[in-house]
Amino acid sequence: MQPTKITLKPPGQGNLSTLLADVARPDPQMLYSDLDARGWEMVGEGVALCTSKDLSELVLRSPGDFSSAAPLHLGNVRPLLPLNVDPPAHSKYRKALEPIFSARRVAAFEPRIVSRFEGVVDALVSTGGCDFTEDVAEVYPSAVFADLLGLADSDLTTLMAIRDGILHPARLDASAATDMAKLREVQDRSASQLYDYFAGLLEERRGGSLRNGDVMSHLAGWQVNGERLSDEEILDTAFTLVIAGLDTVSDSLTCVFAYLATHPEHRDRIVGDPGLIPAAVDELLRWESPVPTASPRLAVRDVTLPGGIPVSAGTVVLVSLAAANVDRAACPDALEVRLDRRPNRHVAFGAGAHRCIGSHLARLEIAVAVREWQRRIPVWHLARGYEQLSYSAGLRRVDHLRLSWDTKVADACPC
Repeated sequence: MQPTKITLKPPGQGNLSTLLADVARPDPQMLYSDLDARGWEMVGEGVALCTSKDLSELVLRSPGDFSSAAPLHLGNVRPLLPLNVDPPAHSKYRKALEPIFSARRVAAFEPRIVSRFEGVVDALVSTGGCDFTEDVAEVYPSAVFADLLGLADSDLTTLMAIRDGILHPARLDASAATDMAKLREVQDRSASQLYDYFAGLLEERRGGSLRNGDVMSHLAGWQVNGERLSDEEILDTAFTLVIAGLDTVSDSLTCVFAYLATHPEHRDRIVGDPGLIPAAVDELLRWESPVPTASPRLAVRDVTLPGGIPVSAGTVVLVSLAAANVDRAACPDALEVRLDRRPNRHVAFGAGAHRCIGSHLARLEIAVAVREWQRRIPVWHLARGYEQLSYSAGLRRVDHLRLSWDTKVADACPC
């Protein structure tokens, strides 16, 4: 089933482009919550926006009605795995990744994650300030990603540039911000480079230069019922991992630290009670929703949703995870940040078969960052002159989060 041609409404209430601009505000949660009252809205020809938590979970958990094989143009020449594949075929790729991203395996990886973060903080603690986005949020998750995939640190600069070409093409060519043809050109070129990079890495792994435990080695040797993944399947999986592993955690870190910097009472509470950090990370992921919208879903048949909402086959459905996370019908105090919220049934990682397989790793990376930063630099704030924060409109992040602290208070000893 091919989707209807996507045409957004003219500027005005309900216009998706206007919504995307508004959610780049420092405090979009009230806007999101207002959307929940509507729950479902056609924002253009053949395009629906789903905002209530109940409907969002229903769409995400109903692959038979709403397929993940919706158009997603990032320069990829084949569907991204397992992102663009529905059950039951999806389970093959999910099972291949689960041993690497299980809660137990991720927990065992914590010492290496801590070491990576300590290396970043060691270089900063005596300086009294930094651009957190550039100096921490970009560097630290990328180093963890390198360890996970068995990559050399020297390859990270190249890989991050390729990532930017795919997800942030205007960083490589400013004209891509307004010229769709240029945007596609940059994405296509960067995607080709990514395929080539991983093809070379896979050839190395196939040739026997395996690094025990890394993801590429695992995928190269993984098999079920005697069947191995093809080279193309591994490359398409690696493509997805780059998009997730080199961007979303970085963005989440800027959101979490920006919130704590602008709410010192919460920051101080965590300093006084580090055991609160795991719950606080979940709550701030719910509140900030760094991935505001799930990957598109495509209605494969005519469907009537609860409330009598008709959905025509071919409709592209955009599920607003950010709106679902502050739906007061599902959570009466959703507009209150409670760092000790338990249980916390947010959908920041999505829901259903395609719920983010890296959620355990993402939570741990953020928790380690908050814990170790607070331990070394317990008192910090927005740098003077940089109190006005600029958030991006796609994946939510603070473009330049400049922080400062008193070096006399910070702990310069990595003990």
